[in-house]
Amino acid sequence: MALATLIAVSSTWVFASIDKTNAPIVQPGAPGQPSQTLDAGTALAIADSSYTSADVHFMQGMIHHHHQALLMSRLASDRTNNENILDLAGRIDVSQEDEITLMQDWLKERSEKVPDPTDHHSGHMSHGMVGMATEEQMTNLANSKSIDFDELFLSLMITHHDGAIKMVKELRDQPGSAYDPLLNEFASDVANDQAVEIERMNELLVGLSSDPRAGLAPGLFDAEEAILNLELVVSQRKPPGFYDPNNPAARGSAALENEVDKEDKPKTTEKSANALRYPMLSFSNTDMAFSDDLLVTGSYHGFNMYQLKDSGIPNLVSSVVCPGGQGDVSIVGDLLIMSVEQTRGRLDCGLQGVSEDISDERFRGIRIFDISDLALPVQVGAVQTCRGSHTHSVVSGPDADGKILVYNSGTSSVRKEEELENCIDGTPGDDRTALFRIDVIEIPVDDPSKSRIIDSPTVFADPETGALAGLWRGGDHGDDTQETYRTDQCHDITVFPSANLAAGACSGNGILFDITDPRKPTRIDAVTDSGFAYWHSATFNNDGTKILFTDEWGGGGRARCRAWDPVTWGADAIYDIVDQKLEFKGNYKIPAPQLETENCVAHNGSIIPVPGRDIFIQAWYQGGISVIDFTDSTNPIEIAYFDRGPIHEKELLTGGFWSVYYYQGAIYGTEIARGLDVLKLLPSEFLSANEIAAAALAYPTMGPRKLFNPQQQIPMAWPDMPIVASAYVDQFERAEAISSVTAVNVRELLSQLAGLIKANKSSEVGEVISSIKKEMKSVTADQTTVDRFQRTLEGIASQSLASI
Repeated sequence: MALATLIAVSSTWVFASIDKTNAPIVQPGAPGQPSQTLDAGTALAIADSSYTSADVHFMQGMIHHHHQALLMSRLASDRTNNENILDLAGRIDVSQEDEITLMQDWLKERSEKVPDPTDHHSGHMSHGMVGMATEEQMTNLANSKSIDFDELFLSLMITHHDGAIKMVKELRDQPGSAYDPLLNEFASDVANDQAVEIERMNELLVGLSSDPRAGLAPGLFDAEEAILNLELVVSQRKPPGFYDPNNPAARGSAALENEVDKEDKPKTTEKSANALRYPMLSFSNTDMAFSDDLLVTGSYHGFNMYQLKDSGIPNLVSSVVCPGGQGDVSIVGDLLIMSVEQTRGRLDCGLQGVSEDISDERFRGIRIFDISDLALPVQVGAVQTCRGSHTHSVVSGPDADGKILVYNSGTSSVRKEEELENCIDGTPGDDRTALFRIDVIEIPVDDPSKSRIIDSPTVFADPETGALAGLWRGGDHGDDTQETYRTDQCHDITVFPSANLAAGACSGNGILFDITDPRKPTRIDAVTDSGFAYWHSATFNNDGTKILFTDEWGGGGRARCRAWDPVTWGADAIYDIVDQKLEFKGNYKIPAPQLETENCVAHNGSIIPVPGRDIFIQAWYQGGISVIDFTDSTNPIEIAYFDRGPIHEKELLTGGFWSVYYYQGAIYGTEIARGLDVLKLLPSEFLSANEIAAAALAYPTMGPRKLFNPQQQIPMAWPDMPIVASAYVDQFERAEAISSVTAVNVRELLSQLAGLIKANKSSEVGEVISSIKKEMKSVTADQTTVDRFQRTLEGIASQSLASI
């Protein structure tokens, strides 16, 4: 007999003997209770896992959920003549009624309770389910007509659909749930179909918006534009060598065959984008830095250097190819500092990348270039770090010892210790980890090759226990809150050295640091925000008494300014600094709804130095540029904007403004895919010509007169000139702190004052200033602004006396 036959016979005999055993099946009782024996059928029924109680509750709850959607959709025919809304309501009516029947049959077949969604008591209880409209909202919907109905219907239905998607997610989070094939397919269809329908409804909501930015026509270089209280001076495309001429928009290609989702079902724009593959060598424009008439724009491909003409228009001087990350830049004298984080970065700036897991050729950290010859920059220093450099902050220098101090923020994975000594990952209990730290880097100006890390302080540690993970541990903050990243890094640290302060946007927390000893930053306060997913950047106001933090929900590559997105998610949060504590005051998010094809969330910006006011200009990726007045921290308002339509009609491509900064009277914005824009402010009801002129005269109170580095804020001051005093007068009149008659009289006197100064008639200046003070004696504005106005007048008087 063959061996295979022997094995087969033997196996049959064994299985048969087990099947015919008379061994008892026992089910123990509770402690102290007797056990009982079961037959095989009963034991099998107890262990049956074809569906769970979570599955039953899901189907029962979804019946109520779908029923409310039917009630909402059946209101449409008598309340609107919008064909798009009527078509949508008709589709919802048919599809959700069919699905209710499916769920009822599923429950009946399993002898489970089938709820009656028309029962008043059970319907009342179901209003508390996720996404369900309240009774008050349903009443408001029933009482609305025309456009009011359309907007409320879409808003409620989007929330309703999103609630159904969350119910599916909650179901799948339960162990053993959705094992039943029919239920699993149904749950998948609910999640996919309702996500696609949410996109359609968002597009309809955008179409109903009266904001000129809503629904702009798409195009890479011919997109429709909307602008308010700004002038677009010039738009420049990327230089040669910094874009792919065969794919200037950086569109993705189809995924590999075995990774393509072959289901013939509609997909969301975001899911379709995720299914594509994008080129490794990105040409995205990123951050900027300025020094005198030099503008440097960073890129994932290197950086470009421009000289600014008197008009503020950039003129390209040279382009430097050195890929390896988003390439954030800072300028100190003749040195340019650049952040490098990606694992493909090479020490020699090569384009071939690094394929080995461990390599001496890999570079991740801070690069230092000598740019004394703008036409031929030279790499003169490189500091390797464990997590690379996502961003950096110039803290001080060059000091008396000839050294520059830089804070480095690495947000990537920890490299292997075999590649860089002392780089240890997040092994629990190992306090040597490179996580939960920032790097303090010292750069000797005379010899940047000797630049080094001098410390990596654990700034997130618990001061009592010493635990490194002393701040936000990750996760949500409760029902209807954001999933917030764990705090083991800072994305941005903005230093305000004149007050010995720094503000950290550190993934899960906003942090206030004391940098009296800049080599040893100390945490003063830390806050969380239930609406923040990822604390991204921080900007002080000019007085150093407020901080505007931003939330980069979705990582910058996703559409997060849709009509239905929460206004406190992916937004700004404004905090006042009171007794060295951060006190939340308000939120701001652009009011213009964006399409699913537009990546949009709060991003980089800067203060516009208008005397007496807190004004911020900000990039929102494909949401455009927004100018915000947050002088009243509790009530920030938009006073100007610029926006373009999406890059592509159907595809979600990463684009829009990465950074937008004010410098020497102009506004510069790096467009990720398109290039570089220059804009200027225009007078409006929100901002006068005098205020705009005064902002252009502002200068740093310390260091070089013309310098701007991201994440390094130097307070600005204004010269004692009549135009600056006139800016304050405009503010007094706008706030109704003086009458219009007084404003006219004072402006006339200030005009006389300017004429006297120009004619060098200093002896007559004092008399005019006395007349101005007399006119202004009844001003009712806040004392701080009044004092600034008075100091400006006194400064003018002092200068005049000195010239006599």
